[in-house]
Amino acid sequence: MHLVKVRFNSEDYPTDRFYPFNVPILKGKTELVFKSPIAFFVGENGSGKSTLLEAITKKCGVHIWHKPKRHLAHYNPFETRLSDYITITWANGGVPGSLFRAETFHDFADFLDDVALCDPGRLKYHGGKILNTLSHGEGILSYFSTRYHIKGIYFLDEPEASLSPSSQVKFLQVLQKVEAAGHAQFIIATHSPILLAYPGAQIFSFDGSRVEQVAYEDTTHYQLYKQFFTDRSAFLDV
Repeated sequence: MHLVKVRFNSEDYPTDRFYPFNVPILKGKTELVFKSPIAFFVGENGSGKSTLLEAITKKCGVHIWHKPKRHLAHYNPFETRLSDYITITWANGGVPGSLFRAETFHDFADFLDDVALCDPGRLKYHGGKILNTLSHGEGILSYFSTRYHIKGIYFLDEPEASLSPSSQVKFLQVLQKVEAAGHAQFIIATHSPILLAYPGAQIFSFDGSRVEQVAYEDTTHYQLYKQFFTDRSAFLDV
């Protein structure tokens, strides 16, 4: 374990009108305690899980790779400031890490491939293959297969977005191998009931009035999938 605690200092927020300080679940006085090297953030779209994930990433000193942004019609001076209002506690000092986003992986893979063409030895850090010669899902799995052998803390935002169910199981097998090595910690925002089923993982739900740790079977995602596969007619006109 590297990161053991995160606290929202909501009493010091500079505003309650603008994102992200107007996200309801981020307004309460909440403390997250990490006891497992694998932790999941789960919740509906817009619940705040990815927002908090990025803020923790930034607070941990991990570089956040962004695609170039086009001009926006609005300007929000508070948009990237949540990290200024959270407190983190390390077990034994900070460690390096990375943030993975499926939405930016293609462009990030282009960068990695360009570097590898100049220095082929770099290929060993993402599966030994030029990533963009593979399908999107295959490239992501290739990247996962070796990237996490380095000691650190790893943040992932919806890694299942380009992974088939069988590929999601393969990703869980990667997590299992890395966890057994004992050098890495993962905090993962997800909608996948397959990923959430990882044995021994902590699950923090963003679906209530405050962030709370819940059991797998108590997540709305598990319950919805179970109901759907048990009786599709309750959801669809079939």
